[in-house]
Amino acid sequence: MKTPAPAKTNAARLLDTLGIPYELRPYEVDPDDLTAISVARKIGLPPEQVFKTLLVHTNTSAGGPAGMDHVFAVIPGDAELDLKKLAHAAGAKKAELVSLKEVEPLTGYIRGGVTVMGAKKPFPAFAEETIELFDQISVSAGQRGLQLLLAPADYLRAANATLADLTKGHAPA
Repeated sequence: MKTPAPAKTNAARLLDTLGIPYELRPYEVDPDDLTAISVARKIGLPPEQVFKTLLVHTNTSAGGPAGMDHVFAVIPGDAELDLKKLAHAAGAKKAELVSLKEVEPLTGYIRGGVTVMGAKKPFPAFAEETIELFDQISVSAGQRGLQLLLAPADYLRAANATLADLTKGHAPA
């Protein structure tokens, strides 16, 4: 018996509209372990190839784009976001992670299912520059238990993301 195809999410529909090929990969959700490292293990990819999406509040400086108060940071599952690097990339004085209770009202997504694509508001997105090292990456499809696998260039186009050095502990290439 064939397993039914997972339901299409807003992110998958956006990729369809853009003519971008992708694979939907479901996995078993553990509500006590929503880490990208756990997801990577369940879908059979190394954690640095499974990207997590974080919502960040920035304090824009005079030089930054007007109204940029929230941005998405898309980083490898095994990495830690460097808020100073993100603030610099976003033209802001400082950046801090948005509290979990604010994530769903701002994005329409719950923790463990946040994605740039199809979010309630089109916040600017910044992706860790190592995303380009892979033939294929995985990001949340917009719900817990479902990942999108696609080419990094296609993801960057669909998410309208800007490449930047965003993580702690690695030397710039």
